Amino acid sequence: MVRSKNFFMKFYLALIIAFLYIPIAVLVVLSFNDSRSRVVWGGFTLEWYKTLFHNSDVVAALQNTLTIGFGSALIATVIGVLAAVGIDAMKKRSYSLTLGVGNIPMLNADIVTGIALMLWFSRFTNLGYVSILLAHVTFNIPYVILSVLPKLQQMDMSVYEAARDLGAGSVKAFTRVILPNIFPAVVSGFFMAVTMSMDDFVVTYFTKGAGINTLSTMIYGELKRGIKPEMYALSTLIFASYFFWSIICRGSGRNKYNENFRTERRLPEHEKEREKKSSGHMSAADARFADMDPYGMRKYWRRGVFCGYV
Repeated sequence: MVRSKNFFMKFYLALIIAFLYIPIAVLVVLSFNDSRSRVVWGGFTLEWYKTLFHNSDVVAALQNTLTIGFGSALIATVIGVLAAVGIDAMKKRSYSLTLGVGNIPMLNADIVTGIALMLWFSRFTNLGYVSILLAHVTFNIPYVILSVLPKLQQMDMSVYEAARDLGAGSVKAFTRVILPNIFPAVVSGFFMAVTMSMDDFVVTYFTKGAGINTLSTMIYGELKRGIKPEMYALSTLIFASYFFWSIICRGSGRNKYNENFRTERRLPEHEKEREKKSSGHMSAADARFADMDPYGMRKYWRRGVFCGYV
């Protein structure tokens, strides 16, 4: 019974993986096919990749996609981090109301958001590069907020208050205490915004205007005239870049975790300080504070010394 259950679980997993990746594998194979036919293999070639990089429309669309993606993600990250800090400091009723209103661009249907932004931007300016950038900033902000807000809620805000008590201004305390603690969530929100921006089609289609394309809208336009082999090559390059980037990030994160796990001893704070004191690696000031406070509360004082507040 257990063996049959394990077999069906593995079979189901293999079926899902095949369903997801076989079409991508076919796409990769067709990008090297010397024939324009999708059913006849004409031999191996790199001609479609050469043609791709000599296509000015594709290069312009790729440039627009990258600049809009990273530009909108950067702006949304700055706004989203500040918004998350403000929301975290609100009272319960205001917190729930503001968070609910802020999540509307993420929960709303893309076609509704696209039409609304198109009507709004066309009232004040011409549709084009700037309207796409602002539209992407609009729907990227909630993703940044949802990435940063849980990290802020896990943070011990008494460290920030200790920095303020030690003479740091609000900006300096934010950049030296809060920002380093939430930085992994900020990076996660930034790359989430980049991914959502580069993946978007509906909002971009309604707000782009004439004469400008991103990769998604350009590929959609090519579908009306028939898929060219250059699009297979372009899709393969996009998939390969994401694939290798995810492998690099996963490998570096695993190596860092293994290194920290091997080198860091899982001891309570006061036990670590006692070990440092007995080994002679503790300063005289830290030793005095360890004697007065053996349970680690002087870490706030040490944080203030490290940050240059005292």
